[in-house]
Amino acid sequence: MWRPRGILRWLYPGMGVKRWLGLAFLSMAVLTLALLYAFGVDLMRFLYRSFPLTQSARYGLAGAALVGGVGVFLYAILRLVRSVARGVAPASHEKMTSVVYRTRVLERAPRVVAIGGGTGLSTLLRGLKQVTGNITAVVTVMDDGGSSGRLRAEMDVLPPGDVRNCLLALAEDESRLSDYFQHRFEAPAELAGHSLGNLLLAGLEQATGGFDRAIEAMSFVLNVRGRVLPATLTKTHLVAHYEDGRIVEGESRIGHEGGRIERLALSTSPVPAYERALEAIADADLVVLGPGSLFTSLVPNLLVDSIARAIETASAEKVLVANLMTQPGETSGLTLSDHLCALGRYIDLDRFDLLLVNSARPAETILEGYKSEAAEPVVDDLGDAEGHRLRIVREDLIGVAALVRKTTVKHDPDKLARAIVRNTRTFSHRLGTD
Repeated sequence: MWRPRGILRWLYPGMGVKRWLGLAFLSMAVLTLALLYAFGVDLMRFLYRSFPLTQSARYGLAGAALVGGVGVFLYAILRLVRSVARGVAPASHEKMTSVVYRTRVLERAPRVVAIGGGTGLSTLLRGLKQVTGNITAVVTVMDDGGSSGRLRAEMDVLPPGDVRNCLLALAEDESRLSDYFQHRFEAPAELAGHSLGNLLLAGLEQATGGFDRAIEAMSFVLNVRGRVLPATLTKTHLVAHYEDGRIVEGESRIGHEGGRIERLALSTSPVPAYERALEAIADADLVVLGPGSLFTSLVPNLLVDSIARAIETASAEKVLVANLMTQPGETSGLTLSDHLCALGRYIDLDRFDLLLVNSARPAETILEGYKSEAAEPVVDDLGDAEGHRLRIVREDLIGVAALVRKTTVKHDPDKLARAIVRNTRTFSHRLGTD
């Protein structure tokens, strides 16, 4: 999303800088008039006698002096602000225009709660952090595969993978830190395959005495813009009941089992929601659900006690983001209306205001890479209206990510954030009043 850069950023609406620059110029003008009134006649006579120039030369000299004076005055103010702000700036390498923009504009932007998990949520967060600093990510903690699953089994901790990705997405300097915290160990069996970020979160959970405290500690290390909260602090597993009668436990197994899922449940009860997550939803101006794997990223949050009810009763504007591609073994063959029908079993979709749907088709060369996985774009079969009260907005939301073996389709963070800003009352109201 475009924002003015360099010195132009000081003039961005809501920065609170223009009024003080204007006051500074006004005070200088008053001072100049006062000096001219007191000494003007004698001073001008002295200057005319000392520098006898033609009228055009005098105008040129006066103009150059005026431009130079204004330039030096602005430069002095900016250097003064930089000298003062550098002492309290969170990152010494950060440009002062960015510091002021973040503290004066982003921190006064709408309070947004994003709910989900996996790569979909982290993608959304990368876009949202460019338009608001008041972000809360509510993340599923049901993962039991890969590094997260091994840490759950060996250390009895909550799975850190999705939380790690969200923390990195909201980090001030994600590009530099991501390579470090995503690094996978090449070591003996005990460490092989674990990411540095996962190990750090697991270690912090033991050191601080709680997963929520571990997230807070890592948020401080990464200088996170916003908050990342687990949906629950209870250790539980996802259980899928299939139409053919099979019952499968474990998120990682569900993704590979295949077949139509009839309903989902949790392996333990009760599973109380993390209280701060409920408070964030209640205080939000905007709640965004999705994108993310339907049965293993979105629904697990809604199975946690009180989460779905909190979303339904919140006064916030509510947005659903439709997925781009079907997921093999999970949503194969499901259309967009099928996705909504499945989601509607766990939350009242009539409480939502907006559904964002991608209108662009990925390049055929990219789709070729998905054929071996039996994945395809989610078919938009909603038409102009469907059984819910959702307002449907269709825009190009397509992005791509280059992985080792193929190019994958994903939501573009900037396109998604732009669509949310453009189509929600929450942001349009703020933009209209700033």
